[in-house]
Amino acid sequence: MAHTRIRPFNTRDTYPEQKLDNDLSHAVVTSGGRTIWLRGQCPQNLDDGKNIASHDPTEQAHKVMQNIRQLIEEAGGKMEHLVKLVVYLTDVRHREAVYRVMGEYIKGVHPVCTGLVVVALARPEWLVEIDATAVIPD
Repeated sequence: MAHTRIRPFNTRDTYPEQKLDNDLSHAVVTSGGRTIWLRGQCPQNLDDGKNIASHDPTEQAHKVMQNIRQLIEEAGGKMEHLVKLVVYLTDVRHREAVYRVMGEYIKGVHPVCTGLVVVALARPEWLVEIDATAVIPD
């Protein structure tokens, strides 16, 4: 593992009623390296900025996480370099669907994560936005 993960846990233990499976940590320690700061990723194509044709939180979350993975890889990193996620949802009822998808992409990584429910995102059709930070070790 590229970074030190303090108190790693899985959400299936913390939130057993929500049927989630996310590998997270309470803290991540990095040393040196190059930091990748991603803007909030939304359910749209990176190449043309077009929204995906879905109002399903699961499909939107997949697109968001694919964008995060693609940008980290374009910067020379891997998903294991991910240290922090901030999840913005427009409806708390989408939490389980979005976090289940997110869990597929961060399995074994254990980043820190904050989740927020907001009134709206930049476009009314967006249900989820996630910003991410990764650190590529020296």
